[in-house]
Amino acid sequence: MMRGFAAGRGAVVGSIGVRRAELVRAGHAAVVGGALLLAGAANAGNWPQFRGPGAMGIGEGPAVPTRWDVEKGENIRWKTAIPGLGLSSPIVWGDRIFLTTAIGSEADSGLKTGLYGDIESANDVGPQKWVVMCLSARTGDVIWQQTACEGVPKIKRHTKASHANSTAATDGKHVVAFFGSEGLYCYDVGGKLIWKKDFGVLDSGFFMAPEAQWGFGSSPIIHDGKVIIQVDVQKDSFVAALDVNDGNEIWRTKRDDVPTWGSPAIVKVGDETHVVCNGYKHAGASTLAGGAEVWKLKGGGDIPTPTPVVAHDLIFITNAHGMQRPIYAIRTSAKGDITPPGPDPTEHIAWFNRQAGNYMQTPLVIGDELYMCFDNGVLTVHDAKSGKKHYKERLGKGSTGFTPSGVASGDHVFFTAENGDVTVIRRGTTFEQVAKNSMGADCMATPAIADGTLYVRTTKELVAIGAK
Repeated sequence: MMRGFAAGRGAVVGSIGVRRAELVRAGHAAVVGGALLLAGAANAGNWPQFRGPGAMGIGEGPAVPTRWDVEKGENIRWKTAIPGLGLSSPIVWGDRIFLTTAIGSEADSGLKTGLYGDIESANDVGPQKWVVMCLSARTGDVIWQQTACEGVPKIKRHTKASHANSTAATDGKHVVAFFGSEGLYCYDVGGKLIWKKDFGVLDSGFFMAPEAQWGFGSSPIIHDGKVIIQVDVQKDSFVAALDVNDGNEIWRTKRDDVPTWGSPAIVKVGDETHVVCNGYKHAGASTLAGGAEVWKLKGGGDIPTPTPVVAHDLIFITNAHGMQRPIYAIRTSAKGDITPPGPDPTEHIAWFNRQAGNYMQTPLVIGDELYMCFDNGVLTVHDAKSGKKHYKERLGKGSTGFTPSGVASGDHVFFTAENGDVTVIRRGTTFEQVAKNSMGADCMATPAIADGTLYVRTTKELVAIGAK
């Protein structure tokens, strides 16, 4: 069994010109940084959550370069060193980037990447600082940095995880960061803490071996003034909506499921808005207004990690591990228990394949094409509406792990391997590799795209890639 976080998803600042920046006082940033950030709220290139708008992974605006060289500085706008070990993805609003990290007080016990089956926890059990950072999207300079909390982690991490796996979310006014057992924190865009919530110990380990603690990985989202969180743990799993302004709980719906690591998604169905969650025993949808269950799907892979995505009035849910690795194309109009009784499509499920799904990566839908990349680098492209397979190709060498989810810009799709190699393919129904670029360090976080820039977080730095 291999376990990773997509993820899915610094204090020293530098650029290709080796520039260092001073930290800006939080009070000053609240005025200056906040004003600048809100001025960019209309920017169509905002990337406000894990995998951007709707978790679709598609960058708007100018296309990003397909070739770059980190060492030589080719198409590299800046690089900023990030302290600690955090595997969350960057998010972008206007000219500001937000990300999280966990800074340990003892020697790093290591991040073990690659394809392997070890379920054991990492051994770094010393105190940590859980940190939220704000960087300039233009220069990479650190605008502010806040320590949300510090202490000994309540839950251990997996050797392929960190103590800061969950990607933050923003609406241009608030920045919400979830650190699992260490709490949920909401800041304004200038770095001032607005509220925080403690949900107790959230143990998202392997349900078949509860002693194997892996760390929390589901990311929050913000929609219509509500913070939506999916909390699938060893006991008392739930999905909930909180008021983004004060953190008060609006509703909470129990989920009958084992630990999972995917993030919730939003789908508009007629006059209603639904919250959709992946799961093993309980994939399903609830109403955003009150949390009432709309539909439920049982069974699948028993380590659900991908986030649901919506396209063509279909909800694509995939997971893997154990006996199955399904991909379901569920109609947005689904209601009730929609678990398929047999191998054929149903009233509520347009098509499905019980052995073609993803393990770690959230799928990507571009036009009529559905891109599915397994953790061993096998890429399969389907027709999203029918499930027909267009092609199947391997990225990497077969021994390389692929945990970060794919993202797209213009006519190209970017798949990041754990070893830092980014394979660029041309979108379409036939396979064409355009380039392969090395980041020079391991990568576990899904990149972000905004305003013609690809932001790639390695285990050492945040790198801005764009035409110079």
